[in-house]
Amino acid sequence: MPNYDRLRELVSHRVSFDYDTGARVVGYVASCKPGTGPGPVQVVQLSRVDILDEKGRVLEHHDEFSLVPNVMTHFRLFEGPS
Repeated sequence: MPNYDRLRELVSHRVSFDYDTGARVVGYVASCKPGTGPGPVQVVQLSRVDILDEKGRVLEHHDEFSLVPNVMTHFRLFEGPS
């Protein structure tokens, strides 16, 4: 299990979040929510963000981007065509 609390120590640092598909989100940690413990970080506010594909190509660039850095357990359909 990742140490989400450590993200609070990385404010102002450029970090990379890597995914099982090879995608990557790279940016500067601007803040974390909640800002202090106890409990793990739920949201990271990033600045100067690039979203890269598995070959390192930039898919998107954002001046600001909110990211949930936690391990996703599943996803489900709430609305839409069946």
